[in-house]
Amino acid sequence: MTAGSRGDAAPYTGLGHGLARGGHEVTVVTHACFEPLVAAAGVGFHPLPVDPRAELESVRGLALHRSGTGVGKLARVVEMARSLVGRMADDLVAAAGAADVLLLSSSLGPLGHAIAEGHALPSMGVYLQPLAPTGEFAPPVIGTRSLGPAGNRLAGRAVNVAVERIFADTTRALRARLGLPPLGSRAARRARERQNWPVHHGFSPLVVPRPRDWRPGLDIAGYWWPYDDLEPQLPDELRDFLDAGPPPVFFGLGSATVPDPGRLSEEVASALRAAGVRGVVQRGWAGLCATGDDMFTVDEVPHSALFPRMAAVIHHAGAGTTAAALRAGVPAVPVPIQFDEAFWAARLVSLGVAPAALPLRRLTAGALGAAVTRAVTDPAYARRAKALAGRLRDEDGVGPVLAAVDRLAGG
Repeated sequence: MTAGSRGDAAPYTGLGHGLARGGHEVTVVTHACFEPLVAAAGVGFHPLPVDPRAELESVRGLALHRSGTGVGKLARVVEMARSLVGRMADDLVAAAGAADVLLLSSSLGPLGHAIAEGHALPSMGVYLQPLAPTGEFAPPVIGTRSLGPAGNRLAGRAVNVAVERIFADTTRALRARLGLPPLGSRAARRARERQNWPVHHGFSPLVVPRPRDWRPGLDIAGYWWPYDDLEPQLPDELRDFLDAGPPPVFFGLGSATVPDPGRLSEEVASALRAAGVRGVVQRGWAGLCATGDDMFTVDEVPHSALFPRMAAVIHHAGAGTTAAALRAGVPAVPVPIQFDEAFWAARLVSLGVAPAALPLRRLTAGALGAAVTRAVTDPAYARRAKALAGRLRDEDGVGPVLAAVDRLAGG
């Protein structure tokens, strides 16, 4: 069960496919708009009613661009999500009725746990971000630098409380509907922690080592790569463009939206030309577009096929796109926009595969062009990216989850 943007759904297509190969019957429960994505992986699908792109493009969603960053923006998103989560409850309950085990993303964790309890089903978390409080770094979703060990832990607990607000009303009504005793959201979280409720995280310990102060039951499995065909293909016109010159630089913001797509498209094209490179610009939910013989605009294409052919990848540093760029073994220039993207961007810089993080809010053609130039001309970035990609290929992120599901299903 997962909710959110494409990046909140795609990794579970690969995880689901792997669990199916391990002998399980898998259904991915997420927004109806992602049905083609899930169907391609050969697993079952159960739709949720909310359309995340429509919500982001609504008046309320566009207002988030004026919400600043950090805690203030998180508070507005919490209120927006709180109004939407109740619309998904009926479908989540219905989907659980056919299940033996529930795997819950962080975007539905507290609600899904109540549903699992109401159906007397074992459950576990499958999270894409490290959300448990730790003294080692600030909560990724607020996008701030470290606040020191005590400050980081305090902020982590505060974020958990804010997330619980999203589900509080719906979970209270759901518990009554399922015949469960009343239980507040904080008490429910403490109960999960006392029971060492298992959570596997879908990123590599090479990118984020397991915090030493995490409780038992919180594990880092490795990346769950989105499902692709054995040999994913690129469109013919795109292949012709790639073959016609040196490796270009990719720019894409995935499922993010921006207030002025035209201006940003011009800035990106100017930056790439100043760096002396060709460009592949992904339209995405932002509606970007670049024209000219040295630029090519694409819609959805398999990152696993495209990114290895790039000289560098400029992206918004969402968890999924960050993983895809690392897997490709090419340098990155992260342009984080909101939430956990600043966290992943900082990790790329610290790993030595990106020269700098350039927050989109302050992006200029000059700064982007300079960063791209560093990324493609200093061989150290490519060397470190290639070495890290080789180590990531040796990891098996599905294996630990499959073993855990086998234990839960057997119990």
